[in-house]
Amino acid sequence: MSELDEVWASALAEAEARARAAGRTDISHYLALRSSNDLIRTTAGNWLLGLFTAAAGIANRSGAGIQISTEATQRFKVGNASMVGPQLRLSKGERQLTISVGWPRVPRDGFISGGGLACGNIKHRGLNAANEELRLLLRSDGTPSWIAARELETSKDGREFHEADVGSHLALLLDELHRPTSRP
Repeated sequence: MSELDEVWASALAEAEARARAAGRTDISHYLALRSSNDLIRTTAGNWLLGLFTAAAGIANRSGAGIQISTEATQRFKVGNASMVGPQLRLSKGERQLTISVGWPRVPRDGFISGGGLACGNIKHRGLNAANEELRLLLRSDGTPSWIAARELETSKDGREFHEADVGSHLALLLDELHRPTSRP
């Protein structure tokens, strides 16, 4: 968690306490929901970026030579909305895989159309057909789930993104899906 995120969480907690003390349960309920949603967003985003980082680390221990870099805060667009959040960049030669996670932070950033708590992008430099957009939704039981589609803005359907999907994206980065198989 960045220093700004810590200050923001502390400010929300103080505002919630003041609202509760003033008898403004509507505001305190809203702030509690906001705080809860921010925790879900942060946890789900860290999970997703952590999966890619761990997979790249495993590949590097086998000699893959993937360069890993992160950016704590960046902006990207999903439809008309601006998402703000962390970014992970994995590079191997000319190939690059960028994973971004974020959500609108202030009213001018817009909103996530179609619902959702956060959005993500998985982008392959030069392989646009392999790119995926993600939307963080809550299942009926309240657990978060990343839903993937080629383009969330034009698709009502998507599939749940799982840990196994990370391997497919990493294989594209390493060009393993395009190499001819060697015969013994």
